[in-house]
Amino acid sequence: MEEEIVKLEEAREEFVAQWGIMGAQWGINRTMAQIHALLMTAPEVMSTDEVMETLAISRGNAHTNLKDLVSWGLIRIVTKKGERKEFFEAEKDVWEIFRRVARERKRREIDPALETLRNCKAASEDMKSAEGKAFHDQMGQLEDFVSFASKMGDRVASMQHGKAIKLAMKFFS
Repeated sequence: MEEEIVKLEEAREEFVAQWGIMGAQWGINRTMAQIHALLMTAPEVMSTDEVMETLAISRGNAHTNLKDLVSWGLIRIVTKKGERKEFFEAEKDVWEIFRRVARERKRREIDPALETLRNCKAASEDMKSAEGKAFHDQMGQLEDFVSFASKMGDRVASMQHGKAIKLAMKFFS
């Protein structure tokens, strides 16, 4: 039993480290991703102090990233009767995690990009030069593509897990 506990902790540490690396590659703060991985694999809710100790991070770093994870909807605050501390638990449903991350990334990245494309397209609408017309056309094509991709992402994220898997299987077969 002792050996199993050690192996489990080693595997969990490896997962937390790798999730942090992946998060950084996806544009998410490494520490935020590590905290999410830690809470996602935790058998019980954890306090800020436990997160700090496990990941060897400062209180400020833990607090900021926990707050961000709550705002993304990836973790929630849990209160325990008789405790003054806040405890945290992560959403564990993988499909729901995907949906929440997709929604948040769209809000933070895709929507502003679409607004910029629309503004650039509008600003170049009356341009007469070949260069101006080419720029306007390029902005329109990019807007169409990003808008289409955004709508498809919304559609997939709004599907139930099983339906999305069936759609993906048809698409990639």
